[in-house]
Amino acid sequence: MKLTILFGGASFEHEISIVSAITLKEKLNGFDLSFVFCDQDHTFYLIDSFKMKATTFSKGEHKKMPKLFLSNGAFIQKNMFSSKEYNATVLNLIHGGDGEDGTIAALLDFFSIKYIGPRINASIFSYDKIYTKWFCEARGIKSVEYQTLSVSDIKNIHIPYPLIVKPATLGSSIGVSIVRDESEIDYALDMAFEYDKTVLVEPFIENVKEYNLAGYMANGKIHFSIIEEPQKDEFLDFEKKYMDFSRSEQVSQADLTDNIITKLKTNFERVYTNMFEGALIRCDFFVVDGEVFLNEINPIPGSMANYLFEDFQASIEALSSNLPHAKRAKVDYEYIHSISAAKGK
Repeated sequence: MKLTILFGGASFEHEISIVSAITLKEKLNGFDLSFVFCDQDHTFYLIDSFKMKATTFSKGEHKKMPKLFLSNGAFIQKNMFSSKEYNATVLNLIHGGDGEDGTIAALLDFFSIKYIGPRINASIFSYDKIYTKWFCEARGIKSVEYQTLSVSDIKNIHIPYPLIVKPATLGSSIGVSIVRDESEIDYALDMAFEYDKTVLVEPFIENVKEYNLAGYMANGKIHFSIIEEPQKDEFLDFEKKYMDFSRSEQVSQADLTDNIITKLKTNFERVYTNMFEGALIRCDFFVVDGEVFLNEINPIPGSMANYLFEDFQASIEALSSNLPHAKRAKVDYEYIHSISAAKGK
């Protein structure tokens, strides 16, 4: 199977995307892979598979490699007298801005390029944590109490301490702080506002049970991964998540009752159905007193959550064979022809 891995992008999670791509090179070594790197200036480069290592990008060596351009149905490498098409299915592996905010989805849709990843609407509702809260309310999915603050707001927080402060549109725990008392709140807000003009405030639940579940749609049904209970301290900070994104060894199934497993899968289905078709996503849930709460939707999880699947290559192959197709309006100029005929022209 041919697959193009698209990674990089202009976001705070640029380096994490590189780590994910390097990991997937190993995990999908049975595929005919090509690698397309989106630099921070939105230039696309075709990366030699043998050069897929972190220093290629940190030293700027990728800029010596062929530039690619978008055309209908494919990436194009232009030469002096010819051009070459790369028209394999694209796996959108750009984390954060560009990849998860709908920019890349819109671009690939515009050029009719087949891709694995969230579509525009799915990106909108998962990229912004405030929109995710609204999405939960609309679909009957429980989520943790929250409050939003903008830079211009008076810092009148009604959620009791301890609480957690996070930028509304960033992942990988960037800009996230646990605040134990009022003396720490100003620093936490200043740090979060460095990354976003809107922040989310939620209660910090001590010793909460957290579970991760991934899945995708193929052949008319959702295929679930195992359920993982991530091993962590109070929360996974940026550095821990950075290392987490390079995981490739399958983890163990969490020890859960059938009732909780059913609740987790039911909530995942409510998130996924009629929204995330074409994507492999991971949902992070809290379990409190037997009730399930959605914490976060990861529309492009680190390294595609490969470690949660028994046969990751088979999962990607099944997903790639069941991608939705964007419908385009048929234009036949019938209206203009009829007007012209009526005017005798």
